[in-house]
Amino acid sequence: MKTIRIGFIGAGGIAHLHASQMLALEGVEISAVAEPNDQSALNFLTSFGLVNTRRYASHIEMLEDNGLDAVIVCSPHTLHFAQALDVLNAGCHVLIEKPMTCSSQEAEQLIKAAEVRSKLIQVSYQRHFQPEFIYIRQAIADGIIGKLVSVNATLYQDWKSSQAGTWRQNAALSGGGMLMDSGSHIIDVLLWTTGLKPAEVKATLSTHGAPVEIDSFTSIRFEEGAIAALNIVGYVPGYKEFYSFCGELGVIYLENGRIEVLTYKDGSLPVQLPDQTTNQDKSFIDAVRGEHEVMVSGEYARKVIQLTEAIYRSAAYQV
Repeated sequence: MKTIRIGFIGAGGIAHLHASQMLALEGVEISAVAEPNDQSALNFLTSFGLVNTRRYASHIEMLEDNGLDAVIVCSPHTLHFAQALDVLNAGCHVLIEKPMTCSSQEAEQLIKAAEVRSKLIQVSYQRHFQPEFIYIRQAIADGIIGKLVSVNATLYQDWKSSQAGTWRQNAALSGGGMLMDSGSHIIDVLLWTTGLKPAEVKATLSTHGAPVEIDSFTSIRFEEGAIAALNIVGYVPGYKEFYSFCGELGVIYLENGRIEVLTYKDGSLPVQLPDQTTNQDKSFIDAVRGEHEVMVSGEYARKVIQLTEAIYRSAAYQV
């Protein structure tokens, strides 16, 4: 088995998750990391005992040294586009943390660059690999609750306080507020599990005095006729993630990982979750090796960005 040599751009918290999952795979080597912050780089290297991993101050230096097969982009949102484009132009596959980019135009450029270079883009939306979301997507596709009529996708998180003073509340680096950050996962779930196509968006945002938006409330009408409420709330203690998928025959509820299925005909239905067989990192490596197609493609991730843009436009919000 050929060893896949991986480089990292960024060594913050999310890079640690990717590193732990990559190091669990056979035939994968973390060969290099580009991180301008000395302490972050040191923490990353020592946490995983990466004594032979090369460290660079910039991703350009890392890419110019060659020797990499793929790169994971773990930097602030607005840096994703330029860095991922550099990775593709250097002849490497790329796994990008969410959101893929901060505009659909940038996403389109990356997709085209990957096609020209015959390289893979995968975006790290981890819920595509989690049993509860796989179950819901399949249940909707199988018609267990019939044709969808409405969806509620809601996230409550103490984002205003927990991210105060970080790059996530600096629009020049984040590209937006909680909607662009944690909210990107909720938009992903809404679109991926249902397969619905947004047709009309009406949104209201609030900053609560922060440099970026904190709360956003959005109503969505889909081409297929269903409607949805997307609520991203960052000025609240604690954490709760809630969904309701209402169909003509029943409903699926998901709250903090717990699923309940109710139908008009049979009442409460038993839920048997599938086993988790892969994750964002393993699936990326398997795609690089040609074992299957990319599981979260750039083409798909662009849809998340397009809806995010539509919400900001509706609210007349300038990042």
